[in-house]
Amino acid sequence: MYNDMNCQKTKVCLILTLCIFYSCNNTSPKKDLKEDPSTDLHQQKQTEYALVIHGGAGTILKENMTNELENEYKAKLDEALSIGENILKAGGTSLDAVVSVIMIMEDSPLFNAGKGAVFTNEGANAMDASIMRGNDLEAGAVGGISNIKNPITAAQAVLEKSEHVFMVGKGAEAFAASVGLETVDPKYFYTERRWNSLQKILEKEKSLGYNTTDLPDSKFGTVGVVALDKKGNIVAGTSTGGMTNKKYDRIGDSPVIGAGTYANNNTCGVSCTGHGEYFIRYAVAHDVSAMMEYKGISLEEASHLIINKKLKEAGGSGGLIALDKYGNISMPFNTPGMYRGFVTDKERYIGIYGN
Repeated sequence: MYNDMNCQKTKVCLILTLCIFYSCNNTSPKKDLKEDPSTDLHQQKQTEYALVIHGGAGTILKENMTNELENEYKAKLDEALSIGENILKAGGTSLDAVVSVIMIMEDSPLFNAGKGAVFTNEGANAMDASIMRGNDLEAGAVGGISNIKNPITAAQAVLEKSEHVFMVGKGAEAFAASVGLETVDPKYFYTERRWNSLQKILEKEKSLGYNTTDLPDSKFGTVGVVALDKKGNIVAGTSTGGMTNKKYDRIGDSPVIGAGTYANNNTCGVSCTGHGEYFIRYAVAHDVSAMMEYKGISLEEASHLIINKKLKEAGGSGGLIALDKYGNISMPFNTPGMYRGFVTDKERYIGIYGN
């Protein structure tokens, strides 16, 4: 009897041991980025800080670029990176870095934002901008403004000094002026290059007898910045003059949170550039974050899947910049080129053309 009881206890212990072993070795792998230990990518922050920028995507070909103009673009991208890097390196916030860098790009006539904004069909400039914080998902955006020198500062003001997310037109301009932002005569935004681009499209429309926006780069041109500071906070911002020859107060994806701009400390920050209607329909900026969160895939895989497969198959052209909470950076585009660059505490890069 004693031996039988011992035998029964031994069997029970063996069964319990096997059950525990089986349970531990057959648990479904976790896909949440904070819990997935499958690669070093998901275990720790890779850099102290990171900053990635773009100056628009489109038909950017080396054969159409003079050496002088190419050097101007590279110099301005380099200057923008340095401004952001100095802020982040000194322990500044990702919000300050994003706003400061975008202001540098808005003040340059090289990019379709601020001073270099394109013209509407009516021969005016109507600019959009947005910014989002990843730590609390708060955001601010403006659309169709024409007298605020730096549209990104108007978006920041909506974020920090109002209970709203999105303001447009005269109301947005009045709000920006009420909080002390610098206003200018709309003539400040005139550049001969952008004016000539509008005239070229209008002449084509006249010769064809119908409206068209299919000239190279008529749909493209934006500036964007995403930053990760030393505290692990991500901020994304985007600013644009919109589409050349746009009509009826059209607004694209740049000021639309989730389409042109998105940031979430748990996943990534994103700024987009391209044919805005597609980026709005496919909620591109948020889709990158959602695919990382729900599918557990990397930033690189998610961003390239969206730009080079989902968007491209739908007929959408453009690109995006993004960085995740670990400091990993992605800059996919499906156009011939995209003005872009990044800097971390470990490396620096500037590019214009495709591979």
